Parts: sequence; structure tokens; C-alpha cells
Amino acid sequence: MTRQQEITRVTKETEVRVLVNLDSQSPTTIETNIPLFTHFLTAMAKHGHVAWQIFGHGDVEVDPHHLIEDVGIVMGQAVREALGDMRGIKRFGQRYLPMDDALVLCALDISGRGGLYWSGQFPDRPINGIDAEVWPEFFRAFAQHGGITLHLVCQAGQNAHHVYEAAFKALGQALYEAIQVGPDGDVPSTKGVL
Repeated sequence: MTRQQEITRVTKETEVRVLVNLDSQSPTTIETNIPLFTHFLTAMAKHGHVAWQIFGHGDVEVDPHHLIEDVGIVMGQAVREALGDMRGIKRFGQRYLPMDDALVLCALDISGRGGLYWSGQFPDRPINGIDAEVWPEFFRAFAQHGGITLHLVCQAGQNAHHVYEAAFKALGQALYEAIQVGPDGDVPSTKGVL
């Protein structure tokens, strides 16, 4: 059975539709009305080897935060639903991701207990007019709604674009590792449930 899910969220501020197929690399189509966000999500999908179809439009003239957070919410929900009972998944994933001057660690646990743990010296500068404070909001929403314990640590980096792009790529690769199915088919927990 293919692990895929489609989720739609419509509010007065945003409209988001996400389809994820955890067992395929294509097709991937990502369209938002924030070009930098589209770029980061495309990098995550490409280096995470998962097929994402993401369509998101929002009131970015008010604040890009609304759309960026809502896309994170829907992506997290889609992953959680697509994983079903999570039998056989490896559960844990980690990746150090270098990108020129940047080095970001992403370590995650598909634990059912979502939360973001953000540390290190992430640059606090806008990129193309998008404030740095919006990026942890994406990762927090994704983690909380995906039931994923997510650690992101900036180990090095001065170029803000490189650092945040590395974070998205690292998440893609760590998630790919965690969702792989092992040979035993059991729920990966001594409790017997996640």
C-alpha cells in the first residue's frame, strides 16, 4: 500500500493544499506566493527523495508568517496521516548538512510527541525581505502537527540564505531516513505504540 495523503486547509488568511507520497520521488510540484519559500521547499523535496505537491497562497502583504506556518501545519498533518500506524518505520533520522559556509544538524524522532528544539547561532537577518523569525515557525508547525520531535542546530554559517536552505535540506534527508521501512514490521517502540 502506498503511503500517501492529501490535506487541505482554508482560512481567512491562507489556502493550502498538500499531497505527499512517502514512497515516491515524483511528481513534485511546489507553488507558493513567496518565491523564497518555494525555493526552500523545493530543495527539501529534491534532497529528501519524497514526492510533494504543495500549493499555498496567503495574505503575504500582511505577513508572510501566516502562509509559512500554515504550510508547515498541513505538511506535518499529511506526513502523520500518510505514515498510518507507523509499523516498520525506522523512526529516527539525522543529517549534518553542509552548504558552503553553513553547517546545520537535523535530528528527528517520529515519536508522536511533536516539538521543535531550535539552537545554535541561526542568522537573524531578513532574506529578500522575509524576516528570519518566520523560519522556526515553519519547522515548529511541521513538527507539532507531524508528531515529530525535531532538533535543528546551526553549527556554523554567516550567509543566512545558506543556513536556512541547509536546514530545509537537512530536514528532507533526515525525514527520508526515518520513514524507511525495516524488515521486522513492528511498531518501533518498546511501548508497542507511537
